[in-house]
Amino acid sequence: MIGHDVKIQNKQRHTVKKILGGALAALLLSATAQADYSNNPGAEAFIKTMVEKHNFDREWVMAVLKQAEPKQSILDAMSRPAESVMTWGRYRNIFIQDSRVSQGVEFWKAHREELARAEKETGVPASMIVGIIGVETRFGRNMGSYRVVDALATLGFDFPRRSKFFLGQLEEYMLMVREQDIEPFSLKGSYAGAMGYGQFIPSSYRAYAVDFDGDGKIDIVNNTVDAIGSVANYFKRHGWRSGEPVVASVVLKEGADHSLFNAGLKPVKTVAQLKQAGIASDQKLAPEQKATAMKLDGEKGDEYWIGLQNFYVITRYNHSAMYAMAAYQLSQLIAAEMREATES
Repeated sequence: MIGHDVKIQNKQRHTVKKILGGALAALLLSATAQADYSNNPGAEAFIKTMVEKHNFDREWVMAVLKQAEPKQSILDAMSRPAESVMTWGRYRNIFIQDSRVSQGVEFWKAHREELARAEKETGVPASMIVGIIGVETRFGRNMGSYRVVDALATLGFDFPRRSKFFLGQLEEYMLMVREQDIEPFSLKGSYAGAMGYGQFIPSSYRAYAVDFDGDGKIDIVNNTVDAIGSVANYFKRHGWRSGEPVVASVVLKEGADHSLFNAGLKPVKTVAQLKQAGIASDQKLAPEQKATAMKLDGEKGDEYWIGLQNFYVITRYNHSAMYAMAAYQLSQLIAAEMREATES
């Protein structure tokens, strides 16, 4: 392990020369116009962690932090997530349109074999994988324009409310690029540092991304096959139950206990308990199955739903009932179009 660590440090020193050699002039020219995160009050503790805990070369870490650029637009975006200002009706219309459904069908047809293999190996339906990639990046069309380093440094050092989380993601990112032998400034993603077709944050990349095509490298940014397998693996690892339903519509009984709606994403009550409280479904569900009751403000009025275990799994991807419902409904519309295309 010592020899391996020395090789890592030697390689990092060579990378430092490339980083500083090609960019030092630009850094000097723009020094007055941008912050130097290597001099940030919180930088020394971060650098120490990378060096002492993970055996990084100090110069390499400092070089990366020197080149990371603060982005005010990222801080602005973090202050206004869509879910906090939109009704379900408006939110749904962002992600569910005829064009996105058609693009989903095209994506499914182009990757039919890989999606079928992912479903067979993980139990996660091809439709759900396609739905997630459709919501996240419109099937790879919108994977983000911010350098991941810039996003994570900006939020780690300049966004106190979630600084700890994003410095943790910056730590994970540096580990990730070392493990995958990726140039640290080459990857672009969302304003929150999420990457690739499925928009994995660095910790998710390291924990759940897989080499699904067997080429010896995990790449969810440029390799659609790895992206498909990685989304499926994420769902499997979070407890997806093959063949079980995701949501069920609700038939409200007189005197229903409305306090049970939107009480939390995790299924806690059983279907039988919800039924006793006047929240029943017109679909056949196992009475002992755990569920959660949801009320969403749709375009045509309030919608009442029961979310089951698989719905909860979708919310592990993004902790929002509206997100999970949009991804699921998109998946079902795409699946319906696929069936129609196959039958015609």
